[in-house]
Amino acid sequence: LHAQPASLAPSLAVLLQELEPYLVEIPYLHLGENDFIYKFRPAQERNTAIYAQDAAAGSLYQSQLCAAIKALARQHERTAAAPVTLDFGAVSYVIPSHFGFCLGVKNAIERAYETLAENPGRRVFMLSELIHNPFVNEDLLRRGLRYLQTDRGAPHTVDGRPGSPQLWDTLTPEDIVIIPAFGATDEDKRRLVRKGIAVFHYDATCMLVEKVWKAARAYGREGFTVVIHGKHEHEETKATFSNTRRFAPAVIVRNLSEARLLAEIVASDDPAFRQSFHQKFAGRCTPGFDVDRHLERVAVVNQTTLLMNETLEIIEHLREVFRAKFTDDSRVGGGGRRDTLCYATQVNQDALSRALADPLDAAFVIGGKNSSNTYQLFRLCAEKLGPKAFFIQSEAGIESLQHVEHYVYDGSGRGHTEHRTLWSGIPATPRRILVTGGASCPDGIIQQVIARINSFYSPDHLRSVADVLRDLEG
Repeated sequence: LHAQPASLAPSLAVLLQELEPYLVEIPYLHLGENDFIYKFRPAQERNTAIYAQDAAAGSLYQSQLCAAIKALARQHERTAAAPVTLDFGAVSYVIPSHFGFCLGVKNAIERAYETLAENPGRRVFMLSELIHNPFVNEDLLRRGLRYLQTDRGAPHTVDGRPGSPQLWDTLTPEDIVIIPAFGATDEDKRRLVRKGIAVFHYDATCMLVEKVWKAARAYGREGFTVVIHGKHEHEETKATFSNTRRFAPAVIVRNLSEARLLAEIVASDDPAFRQSFHQKFAGRCTPGFDVDRHLERVAVVNQTTLLMNETLEIIEHLREVFRAKFTDDSRVGGGGRRDTLCYATQVNQDALSRALADPLDAAFVIGGKNSSNTYQLFRLCAEKLGPKAFFIQSEAGIESLQHVEHYVYDGSGRGHTEHRTLWSGIPATPRRILVTGGASCPDGIIQQVIARINSFYSPDHLRSVADVLRDLEG
């Protein structure tokens, strides 16, 4: 498959041309429609030591406090419980029952570290960032992993300079390319197959992302057009869109506002306004999208890291419009038996909502700057705490109580940081600070944030970590 057509016998070259549309399916032919590419490992099969083989990685991934909180509060993986309070005396930390790494991220990280350890003599690449956390990605780079492209799909070059050969062009069948938890577009998979790369064996697509793909396929077979609630520039949404277009016409809406715009087009009888769809959703709909045919029945699936309530609002708004125009809201699918929101994303949001019901003085939400699910957690905190809610990547963002480097997320990867004040000095009375992390935030960073804030207080006014752990154990 990776040979040049000109070097092949004419009959074989013709056969390869015929196979071209199906290249993406070849590595997965052994899977049935209900099988998943990479199932979550049960706890007893997880290789938790593989990525903590040195002190640097150990401090990144391991936390005594987080381990104790999970043992105490997580009675059920999919059900939020009451938050846990860490009482250090002068300051207390309110930690939701669910935070940090989800199972999809854990599985993908373990796959990456195992692959590096098992293949010391081979080049190992990741299609793009493993997860949206710079510290995890930097640790993998330190161990020899390389990325083929950015999270926006821009190819990396051999020496990092513009105009140099792309790493894509240097791939050989002896190389390994890991597909990250977000999945990959059909176009990228075909490109890997043409290079002779073993695609399936190193595909770490999260099974909850793949669940969205399966839902889209089923809706397409039932005659629905698929509306994808997601950010069109996000790796996961690009992979979902690419996968969906094999089975159904599709369009991407970013939020409720864009869904309302789509609904206005559905409701309108003005041909010119209806045709404005192609300008308003340019680059976010499948080729040949027919407004008159493809907007008669729609079903909604979503990027797994977004707020469930917004997805449900989009579905309900579309149903209202379809009821008004067709007197039939069964023309709108989604939100029911094929609910495609990642349960880990939802339980982190539910646990945070429970924690926000407590009295709080501030909140720190930790995650990568391009982490969509982290931003959704920050949104919930900002609704209650306003400027006392902070989005940070690590403890390094807390320069002092007076200066916190808060990240202003704009969803496009072009956000900016601004300095905000936590407090002007040490408060005279104890304060309660909520701390949580997105699905790509390692436990070690959460503990480092707590340690950083504690460092601004006099040790005489703080209880020790050992004392706090004894409280939890008791």
